[in-house]
Amino acid sequence: MRCPFCGNVDTQVKDSRPAEDNVAIRRRRFCPACSGRFTTYERVQLRDLVVVKSNGKREDFDRDKMARSIRIAMQKRPVEPERIEQMISGIVRRLESTGETDIPSKMIGEIVMEALSRIDNVAYVRFASVYKNFQDADDFDKFVSELRPGAAAD
Repeated sequence: MRCPFCGNVDTQVKDSRPAEDNVAIRRRRFCPACSGRFTTYERVQLRDLVVVKSNGKREDFDRDKMARSIRIAMQKRPVEPERIEQMISGIVRRLESTGETDIPSKMIGEIVMEALSRIDNVAYVRFASVYKNFQDADDFDKFVSELRPGAAAD
């Protein structure tokens, strides 16, 4: 593993332990060249996933990119980081278990929104505002009114 501080490729593992409910391994590493310490995580990857964007462009699935957008939506919300990590791992497992290597970006967005709606409505609306490209306050109002019980009766 390359040192993120000096680029040395000869780093040493100082400590390993299970992480994220035993679906990953957390490793503390040490660089003998610069004495830097850093953490890496190893996860099982069942298959290489490719995201197919709505414009047809294809790119490798990036778990960290998805996790960043989820964490942005969850900022300052009363949800434990472990629960967020479990949700992210669950989404990735669900994507890997489809049996397909090409995953439409729309499917990923819908799965993320579904998971967020079960955990935190504010994060769900935040994510939806970017995912569905809200343009003004009326878009928020319409979306939130659909979340309210009895909205169909209006």
